Amino acid sequence: TRVFWRSTVSDAAIYREWVTNVGRRDAYARMAHLLCELIVRLRSVGRIEDHVAHLPITQAALGDALGLSTVHVNRVLQELRRDGLISSVGSRFRASDWAGLVRAADFDSIYLHQRAAQTGAGF
Repeated sequence: TRVFWRSTVSDAAIYREWVTNVGRRDAYARMAHLLCELIVRLRSVGRIEDHVAHLPITQAALGDALGLSTVHVNRVLQELRRDGLISSVGSRFRASDWAGLVRAADFDSIYLHQRAAQTGAGF
């Protein structure tokens, strides 16, 4: 029962954060927030290698998740690259400036309930 309750509380926190993400943040901050969350989650399960994440996701899927057109997704990703916050080659993604990405997203990983997620270590 305790595990189920903790899982439910965690899911509710994630849903609240996503309502905020889609409802209050601009496209740049939304994308930065999604990337921060993906990095934290991938790190927690050991899927970050040499500070690089493998993200086999299309711009259309990113747009669907964020409520953006694929054209807008492309522009936002270009802007994040131009600002030096991210770099990517194919499906391999790196947060070049973790602290900057966190600031751009106004990201606080506490809602993910993962102790190791707090520091952003490795980026």
